[in-house]
Amino acid sequence: MYSLFTDKRILVGITGSIAVYKMCDWVRSLMKEGAHVTVVMTESATRFVSPLTFAALSGNRVHVNMFDPAVEKDIPHINLARRNELILVAPATAATISRMSSGLADDLLSTIVLATTSPVVVCPAMNSNMYLHPATQANLNTLQGYGYTVVNPDSGAMACGEEGPGRLPEWDSVLDSCAEVLSSQDLSGKSILITAGPTEEPLDPVRFLSNRSSGKMGYALARVARRRGAKVTLVAGPTHLPNPSGIECVHIRDAQAMYDEVVNRFDDADIIVKAAAVSDFRPAHTMAEKIKKQGSDLYLELTRNKDILLELGQRNKKAGNPKILVGFAAESENLREEGKRKLQEKNLDCIVVNDISAADAGFAVDTNRVTMIDRKGEVKDFPLLSKDDTAERIWDEVISLSEKS
Repeated sequence: MYSLFTDKRILVGITGSIAVYKMCDWVRSLMKEGAHVTVVMTESATRFVSPLTFAALSGNRVHVNMFDPAVEKDIPHINLARRNELILVAPATAATISRMSSGLADDLLSTIVLATTSPVVVCPAMNSNMYLHPATQANLNTLQGYGYTVVNPDSGAMACGEEGPGRLPEWDSVLDSCAEVLSSQDLSGKSILITAGPTEEPLDPVRFLSNRSSGKMGYALARVARRRGAKVTLVAGPTHLPNPSGIECVHIRDAQAMYDEVVNRFDDADIIVKAAAVSDFRPAHTMAEKIKKQGSDLYLELTRNKDILLELGQRNKKAGNPKILVGFAAESENLREEGKRKLQEKNLDCIVVNDISAADAGFAVDTNRVTMIDRKGEVKDFPLLSKDDTAERIWDEVISLSEKS
């Protein structure tokens, strides 16, 4: 399956921390994403995990020594710096961070970092006092001044028995940082408003009407847009997803609250993506007390919610500076016909249609297979992809569409 990392050449520089064992899963994950991974270890790192382990996981020779007779003709500290498109240093100890900030070249890894012109991502991992020491903080600031990306460590209990900042960050946040430095910044300067997740329409204090939307597609669109340089606001219904970093997140519960938040932000957005599954109906009457289970049947009177996407389309017609408006439609049949109908009816620039009848796409899963239709009638069927990679494809098309406007 294609991803942003497919065929990317990534050098993973591993230094001597107890957290080295976590790097086995990181290397495996990069391989699964389709990257070509080369591992460089410091001498101290080999005391924790054998180079043989990383050779088996990456399928490539692991480099440790600056002067290795087996590869010295290849000038490893230069060619490894040239060949790789990204260098990930993790776990990065205080000693390695000090070497890199000072421009020292006294081992293979520090020499490669000094010689590279590729992006460098650094993941500190050490005792809390060592991490918070002014020298370490100054060194990290220096690295950021060089243009390196520093992924801040997590806080919590550590192997030394202390608790505080210094734990190796979670892989998801590191992967996102790596994706950002590899992404083109073609959404830089754009303000993007995205909606995600379901809405909950209260019936009584304990019950509500809702749908199966998990919010995963909308959150993926937000993450990818931020990676590509956009300023992103995410208006999200109730989900179990963590807030994406670097994004303004506005949490709402019901359709009326989502309507208010989106309409109030309409003027400030360049692109609006309505990926939320907003409830079409709500109970006509919300009960102040819990409805008791008595009698044989219960009849609910429903009333229609405002159609947010229709409202945005009408506003866009009147706007002096119209927005790029992208809609989503969850359908179980006649996907293209329903998509084209909604595209015209709601005055959209394009619409993304989900086949909710598929087991591997749509609600609550991590993959998606969508059809995208633009205002000129061009139809594109995307293959089964992760939701992040589906988001990449969608943004490619939206950018192409905006360039043609």
